[in-house]
Amino acid sequence: MKQYIVDAFTKKPFSGNPAAVCVMDAWPAEEAMMKLAMENNLSETAFIVKEEEGYRLRWFTPGAEVTLCGHATLASAFVLLRFYETGSNVVEFNTLSGRLTVRRKGDFYEMDFPTYDLKELPVTAEMERAFGFRPVRALLGLDLIFVFESEEQVRRMTPDQQLLTALEGRIQNATARGKDTDCVSRSFCPKLSIPEDPVCGSAHCQIADYWSKELGKSEICAYQASSRGGYLRCRPQGNGRITISGEAALVAITEIIAAL
Repeated sequence: MKQYIVDAFTKKPFSGNPAAVCVMDAWPAEEAMMKLAMENNLSETAFIVKEEEGYRLRWFTPGAEVTLCGHATLASAFVLLRFYETGSNVVEFNTLSGRLTVRRKGDFYEMDFPTYDLKELPVTAEMERAFGFRPVRALLGLDLIFVFESEEQVRRMTPDQQLLTALEGRIQNATARGKDTDCVSRSFCPKLSIPEDPVCGSAHCQIADYWSKELGKSEICAYQASSRGGYLRCRPQGNGRITISGEAALVAITEIIAAL
């Protein structure tokens, strides 16, 4: 079985968000996929099998299977369109979040994702203790989104991972209006055994949709301010969908020889 290591939301290797992409003829046991994800120890390992109805895509963190992952979807499309479906610029995946379409447009890969309704929550002392700064707003969708006063706060914070696990949401995201981009953000995922996701595409289904409404802009240029960093172009469609696009860089092609 071949495994590709792809850095997503960047055009330079060793930046953006790394994902392992495994292209297989048939599904191994779920336990085996979980073990390989733990062995890779990346924020996401993607598994792809071509079935009668098309490509099925599943995503595993080192701690659990997840229902949506943006950067590993981008990485998966990059691999399929570059090595398997070389005559096409479009690939569709059947996933736990429904059918997802990715289109190659020049060097960018544009993904069609769902948005999520955001419910405002009261800001609490527990939230402030977890992040070290008091959020201006707290919003809950698939993830918990915290809006902070400044980009500097988002960049400087060192959240308490244990306190984050007590908060709601799949992922706890910090965001603020950006200086050079429309917004900056960071994504913390202790519930998924990931202290910080370098660039989180699925979180921007919520973050970019929020800033689009707040700023009155139809397209959002977002920067994920992790140590690796990455850029996302986000365009809410107004129909419960959002397109998120980014570049990708191939780092390695390996062969898995252990039995799965």
